[in-house]
Amino acid sequence: MTLRELHDAARAALDPVRYDFVAGGAGEERALAANGRAFDRYALLPRVLRGAAERDTAVDLPGARRTAPVLVAPTAFHRLLHPGGERAAARAAAAEGAVLVTGVAATTSVAAVAAAAREADPDAAVWFLLYPHPRREVTEALVRRAEEAGCSALVVTADSPLLGRRTRDLRNGFTDLPPGYAAENMRDLPGAPPGALTDIPMHPAASWRDFAETVGMTSLPVWVKGVLHPEDARLAVGHGAAGVIVSNHGGRQCDAAAASLDCLPAVVDAVDGAVPVLLDGGVRRGGDVAVALALGAAAVGVGRPVLWGLAAAGEAGVREVLRTLLAEYDHTLALCGGRRNTDLGADMVVRGNAPW
Repeated sequence: MTLRELHDAARAALDPVRYDFVAGGAGEERALAANGRAFDRYALLPRVLRGAAERDTAVDLPGARRTAPVLVAPTAFHRLLHPGGERAAARAAAAEGAVLVTGVAATTSVAAVAAAAREADPDAAVWFLLYPHPRREVTEALVRRAEEAGCSALVVTADSPLLGRRTRDLRNGFTDLPPGYAAENMRDLPGAPPGALTDIPMHPAASWRDFAETVGMTSLPVWVKGVLHPEDARLAVGHGAAGVIVSNHGGRQCDAAAASLDCLPAVVDAVDGAVPVLLDGGVRRGGDVAVALALGAAAVGVGRPVLWGLAAAGEAGVREVLRTLLAEYDHTLALCGGRRNTDLGADMVVRGNAPW
């Protein structure tokens, strides 16, 4: 099935409230729509007579060597969409050579997610996403949990001092998980009784000092996610980030935020090669992957399409999404005269009618 067909199958299979949870964004969903429209404003200028019969599209990232240029971005509550949940997504990502980013809002523990990934590939890279927590001991316990599970990198979400006002969820009264589901990584944390869950609170006072403290807790590389402003990218490098993820949280936080892709070139310029830059938000085609890499991203993250695949066909559906995007990207790279990802550059991108 095409990605559009997987979306349609997922919508047919899901309860409307659960579909809206995945599909929806903040406010009037302007930022959500802007992510997709941004890719429509960019086009490629292929080069000719310099390609190769086979391409090498693997990328080396802090926490993942020789990985696919498409990652499974962190998304919440997979078991709401399919009984296989995060385990199915992890096996699929590992089988396709892609990093899977799980996190505190998973309905399966990080240890179980990492174990599932390694059923498909013993060397699979699994990263763990956490939100800054007001209590340092909780953050540190989550870091240790990720380390013990064998995660190879951490990702700190920086764009969520408050929860976005997600209109569909508010209309549907979807404010908590239904019975039988839980954010399993928040179980058995400091300050809670054995077996009890700790909330995932927002932390509006979180600071770069908090981020630096998290970096200091671990030897794992720590990425920062949710950067749009170039000055924040510089601050991330200065506070020890191993990489920067340009993201407007899939349009689920600030509805007035710019599209991720439009922010990418300035962030790439700001870090000036000190750390790799990833992008998520609006990637739906292999050509989108090529545009993002040409504008300086080392790789891209994909969220909603993975969830459509999961809801429609479980593990096989997630594999189909990743396989399709990677095949389309390889095809586009070949048509642009590329042998490897770094053969794509900003000189090969136009926005509107004006070359960069």
